[in-house]
Amino acid sequence: MELILVVVGAIVVTAISQRRGLEPALIIVVVGIAVSFLPDFEPPELDSHILLTVVLPPLLYSAALNFSFPTFLRNIRPILGLGVGLVVVTAFAVALVSSWLVVVPLTFATALVLGAIVAPPDAVTAVAVGRKLGLPKKVMAILTGESLINDAAALTLFSIAVAHVAGTHTFIANPFLLFTYSALIGPMVGGLLGYITLWIRKRLANPGLETVQGLVVPFAAFILAEEIHASGVLAVVVAGFVVGNGTLSAGYQTRLQERYVWNSVDVLLEAFVFAYIGLHLRFVLEDLKQAHESVWEVLGASIIVLLIVLVIRPLSVLLMFGRSKLARHVEAKWSVPVPEGELRGGRVRAKQRGEERRWRSKIDRRTLTWQENVVVSWTGMRGVVTLAAAAAIPVTTVSGQPFPERATIQAIAFVVAIGTLLIQGWTLPLLIKRLQLSRFNDDHAADRAEELKCEQVVHDAAEEVLAEFRANPPAGVDPELGREIRAVIARHAQDADEMPDPEAHTTRAEVFSGVYRSVLAAQRAALIAERDEGRIEDEAVRAMLERLDLQEAGVTARLESRL
Repeated sequence: MELILVVVGAIVVTAISQRRGLEPALIIVVVGIAVSFLPDFEPPELDSHILLTVVLPPLLYSAALNFSFPTFLRNIRPILGLGVGLVVVTAFAVALVSSWLVVVPLTFATALVLGAIVAPPDAVTAVAVGRKLGLPKKVMAILTGESLINDAAALTLFSIAVAHVAGTHTFIANPFLLFTYSALIGPMVGGLLGYITLWIRKRLANPGLETVQGLVVPFAAFILAEEIHASGVLAVVVAGFVVGNGTLSAGYQTRLQERYVWNSVDVLLEAFVFAYIGLHLRFVLEDLKQAHESVWEVLGASIIVLLIVLVIRPLSVLLMFGRSKLARHVEAKWSVPVPEGELRGGRVRAKQRGEERRWRSKIDRRTLTWQENVVVSWTGMRGVVTLAAAAAIPVTTVSGQPFPERATIQAIAFVVAIGTLLIQGWTLPLLIKRLQLSRFNDDHAADRAEELKCEQVVHDAAEEVLAEFRANPPAGVDPELGREIRAVIARHAQDADEMPDPEAHTTRAEVFSGVYRSVLAAQRAALIAERDEGRIEDEAVRAMLERLDLQEAGVTARLESRL
């Protein structure tokens, strides 16, 4: 009953926040903190494994479904730098400083547990704010890609650190081999499950069953990967990439249903997670008192860790993205001509490395502007993974002793999560507006420009199919019938009454149905190709794909009502 009340309350707060133009996640956290201090209030309790297994997989899967895999590959360097490199740097920086300052009695090993917990940002809020305010597509691609893989790095590091402190044994003793195994086997599990999902869908041919099956995929991928000690996070992400890429072959009903179902799941889970964070802060502080810890000392340590988390990301972003700019500047200034002999040898070697260059050419090497760097450096809000990992700390070690400073680590993690949500989450929209980084003007000219690109791509794809139909009409179709079919398809959105009955087995109906489906397939494939090449914004392409699905749904509904 408590969980239902939390969900309902979070949804109400979300609706009110959206009407007032506020960020729902931040308001939910604040309201949750206030509610937690009400007399006789008892918060809902969930096992940490439930949080990780029930909440995290669908959020990651939904993001991967709507994210272009070629876009992910083009931005793989900054994504890996932030999603893996920065997570490791943050975890060890927190561990070193926390154990060195001795504000609270943390050894380096227990401090590393804390570092792994607070290291991964939750980009849900950042991506939502960026999408609403119109951040440049490269920034959005980097933030989305980072959110898909940083949890895997943090949870792997967390499991290694906890095993060391608790005295348990990991699947592979060597931490580097364990990380490699997890990073390789997890995606393999996800890819295999994704292709199995597509194979089953082709045989179901039922939108309702296909949608239900899609709801099972993220949980199955996460659990299967975790059972063989691989990364469940990466398994979910790769499964989402595979299924999302194969959704174009599904029917429009399946795509529309899944789109709205996953949007609803995202809103529900995100609202619940942020409410859960706020509702538990008071009780984390009470656990500290029961553990005979000084609340003020822990608060001081929390502020120090919060400052480290807030500072380490801008410094790392500056080093990662600023270094490439500096290197190019130095190369342009100090480069010298290549001797003719070396040039010929270089040509031979270049020919031998042709395949490698073609792969590298697909990587987007454009540098971020200083404004974009600033925004990326300020998107470090912590969320669901920090909360779940803090709750997942075992109560006792192998020897039966209490886990060292468990209450202290959980309290610091909660303060850091709430602090980053309130500080960075509230100031990020102001920062984006102040830097004038939004692509959208007051008249939404940028939006309209991308929409026009999509409309042109759709128009050209339809023209190609109709031109092919005009040049090579099916047997038995006279020129007059061909002109009639082309004209009806060209204006199908305006007048469905001119369309033939698809159930009527006439030449006109059969030819019309085949050409109409070919036009839609060509339009969708052309949109995806333009998006994957980076020539059209992902948001605009998704909007146009939805328009095509709704158009097809509307035409079908009018035909059925006519019949």
